[in-house]
Amino acid sequence: MNTTDTREAVIEADEKLPIIRTTRDFNATPAQLVKAHTDPELYARWVGPHGITTEIDYWDARTGGSWRFLNTHDGEEYAFRGCFHEVTDSRIVQTFTWEAMPEGVSLETLTFEDLGDGHTRLHAQSLVESFEARDGWLASGMEVGINDGYAKLDALLTEGAL
Repeated sequence: MNTTDTREAVIEADEKLPIIRTTRDFNATPAQLVKAHTDPELYARWVGPHGITTEIDYWDARTGGSWRFLNTHDGEEYAFRGCFHEVTDSRIVQTFTWEAMPEGVSLETLTFEDLGDGHTRLHAQSLVESFEARDGWLASGMEVGINDGYAKLDALLTEGAL
């Protein structure tokens, strides 16, 4: 892993809508990043904070498909699930639900902006049900999981796993 790479995701709350926007640049093509988000074996290797293991229960990364995975940390298990509403070579739209709070469904939109020369800017938007829910997500420490996960993704890219 490139230890001099200190990029972190920019995470911002929308002032008018209960949306969290995340932006992060990668030394990767859009196709590599789409694969990292749609290939279950690759996804399980990078998603989430350090110290968590991810097991894919099911994964059908296509428009109309669905997914479910389990995270394990210190003997505790956390389940997440959702549906893929759109999967293209430049955009993924999906729902995201933590099963412990099934009423808290977010709508996630990821777009992969080709910056040229093997670089891509990932734009992620998470629309949640209320400003309180949005603020709860932001206060949860989500930035640790996002930044740790993207650092692991950077390492996979450097290793040539994608």
